[in-house]
Amino acid sequence: MTTEPVRDTKAMLRGMMPSLDAADYVFCTTQDEQLIARAALLSLGWFREAEGVSLILDIGDALRLGFDTTLPMRRITLTVFSSLEGVGLTAAVATALANHNISCNMVAAYHHDHVFVPKADAEGAMKVLLELQAAAG
Repeated sequence: MTTEPVRDTKAMLRGMMPSLDAADYVFCTTQDEQLIARAALLSLGWFREAEGVSLILDIGDALRLGFDTTLPMRRITLTVFSSLEGVGLTAAVATALANHNISCNMVAAYHHDHVFVPKADAEGAMKVLLELQAAAG
């Protein structure tokens, strides 16, 4: 079922319905094209930068491929279908988490925004986001 993307900031916050993924992920980078080819097939997402390719990998896959796994992250999906033209969702989420000293890496995909937080902060981040959603009323 396809719905219209939400553009209004308050509506995005009200409908964000954060969902915590059970898997652990790590952000990795490499310039090795053979490793990129293998890792990209396993990745949740990747992005080519001037310094190399950044990949988001399940921690088990990252370990098997020889990447550093010292900063495991958890993914929180904001399940609202947020518009690519929507304004304010990322800023509101990042600010709320920063106010609780929780770092985050935001990844916007076509349908949803995804918030990656350090594994140790995942439950606290969920609490903060649920409070933010409730406050948007």
